[in-house]
Amino acid sequence: MSEKAPTRPLNFVRLPAEEMTSRSQAWLEELSRRRSVRHFSSEPIPMDVLDRCISAAGTAPSGAHKQPWTFVVVTDPDTRREIRERAEKEERDFYERRASDRWLKDLEPLGTNAEKPMLEEAPVLIAVFAQVRGEVLESQHYYVQESVGIAVGFLLSALHRSGLCALTHTPSPMRFLGEILERPESERPFLLIPVGYPIEECHVPELERKTLSQIRIRR
Repeated sequence: MSEKAPTRPLNFVRLPAEEMTSRSQAWLEELSRRRSVRHFSSEPIPMDVLDRCISAAGTAPSGAHKQPWTFVVVTDPDTRREIRERAEKEERDFYERRASDRWLKDLEPLGTNAEKPMLEEAPVLIAVFAQVRGEVLESQHYYVQESVGIAVGFLLSALHRSGLCALTHTPSPMRFLGEILERPESERPFLLIPVGYPIEECHVPELERKTLSQIRIRR
């Protein structure tokens, strides 16, 4: 640690082992209920809740603490419609020309296609941008993709914890997002996240998550 770097006491509370166990179990059960939703109600959501979720995303660690993320909240119906139209154009090209047969087969259990009505039906779209560099030309950012990915993980957890549903959507290419939302050249589109409440009697694909023994290896 550099002697010139300011510090402050860590705000950390060590918990009893029993409480650690109960908290980790409760959080596992909470996140196990999280699902990607593709059928949204148009009912408005509390924007102050959304802002707190984005603030929670902003607490994520980042390379050299550059915090290289921008979250553009889109509620305007015309803008959401334009984003949907441009996204579906790219998706049609993907499904009809660019996707391999294997890729399309892997997508079958999800029931997805080039139509993305959720981009217009959800009351809010969050367009996440990665800042490849700072606004000042000479400034530099580090581990941008990793940093923004971690922040998005924080955001999805916060949205679920707050009682909202979300979907991660990555039309490719996404350059149109920067054009529509008038983002600077220093930013690149990273992800689209429709946010809202699910429709009544919403159904999601019957999927199984990998078990702990499949994803954890001890050495």
